[in-house]
Amino acid sequence: MLPKYKRVLLKLSGEALMGDKSFGFDNSVIAQYAQDIKSVVNLGVQVAVVIGGGNIYRGMNEADTGIERAHGDYMGMLATVINGMALQAGLEKIGVYTRLQSAIKMEQVAEPYIRRRAIRHVEKGRVVIFGAGTGNPYFTTDTAGSLRAIEINANVILKGTRVNGIYTADPEKDPTAKKYDVVSFQECISKNLRVMDMTAFTLCMENKLPIIVFDMNQPGNLLKVIGGEKVGTLVRD
Repeated sequence: MLPKYKRVLLKLSGEALMGDKSFGFDNSVIAQYAQDIKSVVNLGVQVAVVIGGGNIYRGMNEADTGIERAHGDYMGMLATVINGMALQAGLEKIGVYTRLQSAIKMEQVAEPYIRRRAIRHVEKGRVVIFGAGTGNPYFTTDTAGSLRAIEINANVILKGTRVNGIYTADPEKDPTAKKYDVVSFQECISKNLRVMDMTAFTLCMENKLPIIVFDMNQPGNLLKVIGGEKVGTLVRD
């Protein structure tokens, strides 16, 4: 197979790592993700990953928890590093070289995020996992994914979710919802299609960085996307 993309940023949700559990990790999900990533690395595709932290900590209403927003966001950043370590372990178990970089310094477990070093790692065929979001509160891991993808000159953002693309409505609530194969950035905005939060989405739109939303929980889908098959929904100019 000839890959359509040379360098990709894979954005994964923390919640997906739970599988059928209500908290933490499902080892079978991590193993599946690792195998799927390995399959595209074996094609020579350069891969970087950003994972959310919702399976461990999700920012909650300050009125309910008593935790202020900025403090809660830092807790969420630490959760993404834990998830990054779990995926790193899953990848290295099957022989994929990785580097975990953190936007918050924690030298014992991760390299500090350095853009040029990250690019060098992916050029050498290592999977780079970016942890701790942007390192700043008030920004989501979607925004971190968009930012890192632009910084490392990725060809595309692959947003792995539990649905197989973007729909006219929530397909889990509306059985009449129709799936888009291709949609423009402007159409997403005008129709209020929630692909990412607006900060992340605007970054991609301004830098003409395409986004593919697809079902990562279907084994083999990542390889199909890399091969240019019509899987999920493509968002482009």
